[in-house]
Order: sequence, then C-alpha cells, then structure tokens
Amino acid sequence: MKVLFIGGTGNISSASSRLAISKGIELYHLNRGINKIKIEGVKTILGDINKPGSLSELKNHNWDVVVNWIAFTPSDIERDITLFKGKTKQYIFISSASCYQTPLSYPIITESTPLCNNLWDYSSDKIKCEDRLMKAYREAGFPITIVRPSLTYDTVIPIAIGGFKEYTTADRILKGKEIIVHGDGTSLWTVTHSDDFAKGFVGLLGLSQAVGHAFHITSDEILSWNMIYEILADSLGCKAKVVHIASDFICKIEPSYTGTLLADKAESVIFDNTKIKTFVPGFKAIIPFAEGIKRTLKWLDENPEKKFIDPEENKRIENILKTYKKLG
Repeated sequence: MKVLFIGGTGNISSASSRLAISKGIELYHLNRGINKIKIEGVKTILGDINKPGSLSELKNHNWDVVVNWIAFTPSDIERDITLFKGKTKQYIFISSASCYQTPLSYPIITESTPLCNNLWDYSSDKIKCEDRLMKAYREAGFPITIVRPSLTYDTVIPIAIGGFKEYTTADRILKGKEIIVHGDGTSLWTVTHSDDFAKGFVGLLGLSQAVGHAFHITSDEILSWNMIYEILADSLGCKAKVVHIASDFICKIEPSYTGTLLADKAESVIFDNTKIKTFVPGFKAIIPFAEGIKRTLKWLDENPEKKFIDPEENKRIENILKTYKKLG
C-alpha cells in the first residue's frame, strides 16, 4: 500500500508514521526538508503543499491513501481536492474533537454528536473543512475519511494552561510555584498517547469501508483534571500548589485562553470509541496517563532544548492569580 503523509513528523503523526512503516506500508512524507526528525523507512518528497510550483514530483504519483495532518482551513481543502481528485483511493483529513457541540447537550460523545463550536476559530474552520469534504464525497465521489483526535500527546504535556508545546507549568511545579487548574478540577477528560492513537489510525489506512465516515480515536481512560495535574506533578517528583479558578474568570482576565479552555476543556467529556473499535477490531488504548507522561518527561529530559518556558505565559498566569486573590 502506497501512502502519502502531508506532515508526518509531529506530536501525533510521528507515531503513526513509525507504525505504518512497521506494518510494511510504503510511506512517503511531503515536506520542505527542514525538519530534523527522521523516521527510518520513510521516503521523502521535497515540496511545500502551500507552494504549487514546488510540487512537480508529487504530481507524478498516484496513491492508495493521502493523509493531510496540517490542513486547517477550507482553502487548504479546496487545494487538496484539486491536487488529489482521481489520484488517491482515500483522502484522510485530520480534524479535531473540539469540533463537537460546545457546550455539550449530552456528555458522552459519539461520531453523531453535532458539530458546533463558535467559540474558537480553529474548531469552526475545521468544521467548515469537514463540510466541504462531505460535499465533495456526496457530489463527486471524493473518497474522504475524517479523523478527530482529542488531546493527544507524545512529546508535549497535555494540560490546559502552560503546557502542550511549553514546559511552563511543569517548571512552575518544579519550582514550588502556584499553578492554575480550571474550575474545581473535577470535570472529566481523556488524554491519549500517540502510540495508542496510531493503532486505530493506521488501521483505517486503505480501509475501503471507512470512506465517507468520520471517527474519533481516544483512550478509554477517564480522568478528572485534578488527577491529570496530580499525576503530572507526581511524575515530576513534586507536589503541585494548585489554585482552582473558574474557567470563565480565567478567560475574562486573559481572553487568549478562550479557545483552548472555554471552547475545548472546560466541561466534562467522555468519548464512546465503539465505532473505531468496530472498524479496526485490533484497536485498544493500553497506555495509562501515569505511564505515558513519564515517557514524555523522559523525552524532554533527553531533549532539554524542547523545555520551552514562556515568560509571557508566566506573566499571564501570575496576572490571573493576582487578580483572583485580589478579589477575594
């Protein structure tokens, strides 16, 4: 099976690339050749998906599957439909679980949960992408599959404030500084290790029954945010000094958190993974967060240049804490 990943060396996609290679898939990456991450067995096509003049080699290929890990807007989708119509048997769009109805009318999410999130441009743009792809499938037979990851991690720290591509909150924990946990910390969430996600995702590659369908792929482990931060702190060998602050207060003081917090992580979410398990019977998430976050922290220790501590994020955290305490 001949597969193209547009992207393929990111936090989520690297694990999927490695697993695809291990299963004997002929995997190509389209990239600009500037990423230092190399995955053994992957063939590289040099080019920039956003620069048509650099895609001459790409146009010489036909594919069993094309996966775009880095499409975010409807214009990206229009470009891909033009590029790959008649050139691939399956086109997989990486959407986002943040597209699901916000706020939820029912806390258990299936793939039939409505898509509606007007609080975050990122999510609303992904919804528009999905709509355009479904139109192309219905009207022109463009062979789409949609995948909606939720909070998935490997080389990032999956928390709401001061994490993901930052080490800011981890550094605060290590230094004994106060950290913010949104709400009272009892709302429920799911974090998924990229190695687990990959098992479900790679199972969809080339699966003709998956054309026209959407899937989310997450762990079945359900944790409160208090537990997530407690496990992170324990993995760092520390106790966290937690201050609980309401999400709407946080976003009122620092509106930049509205997307990632109010539009995504403020309420309890439980994912029903029945559909991906039905289409990919071998899928089962087996890496608990208590194990996975240790892997992440070990990787960060081995790559200290990735421990980015954002001074501006620290200022925002301190501003929220100061304002909150001043009020009472």
